[in-house]
This record gives sequence, structure tokens and C-alpha cells, in this order.
Amino acid sequence: MKFTTHNEAVIETSGTHLQGYIQANYADLVSTFGIPMVWDDYKSDAEWQVCFEDGTRATIYNYKNGKNYCGIDGLDVQEITDWHIGGFDKKAVERVLEAVGAVNLTEFFA
Repeated sequence: MKFTTHNEAVIETSGTHLQGYIQANYADLVSTFGIPMVWDDYKSDAEWQVCFEDGTRATIYNYKNGKNYCGIDGLDVQEITDWHIGGFDKKAVERVLEAVGAVNLTEFFA
């Protein structure tokens, strides 16, 4: 499925919330979705905003495990493998997992 990211257009994601999770290497997410945004400088270190061709919008972000939140004890963004997926419904998780090629979709829902 085709998609657009925040690197190509402004994507409205206000009101999205946690829908599920993905375990992925930072490099794989960059390869799929491009360079992330530096989001809130507090609880997250990186975020991707994505709009899929069917209109499904998703965010992929780390939460409270990076340097922004944990300081020197936090993970460098390149070391993070546990990511949150936000959206308006569970389709956001399905679309993100499809985009990165995950096989077992059901185990990643919140």
C-alpha cells in the first residue's frame, strides 16, 4: 500500500492515540518511512507521521525509553527497537506492519 510521510506533506495527526506496537530497528523504520521528526523533546525522541492511500493515518514513536526522557540512562535512538503506533483505529497498526513487512499482525495490538 502506498503512503505519504511527514517528509513529503503536512499530515494531520492531532487526536491520534496508542493503537499498538512494533518491534523494529531504527534503521529499518528510516529505510521504510524516511528520517523521523524530533517530536516533543521530552517523552519521545523520534516520530514518523504517515498517511496511507486509504486515508489511514499513523504515528510511529518511541515513548519514555530514549535520552529525552531518561537522560544518560536512555537509549540512543539508533538502539531503540520498541516503538508505539498511534492512530485513530487499529487499521493504523495493520498499515504500519504491512509497510515494514511484519507477518504476524495480531500480536502487536494494544
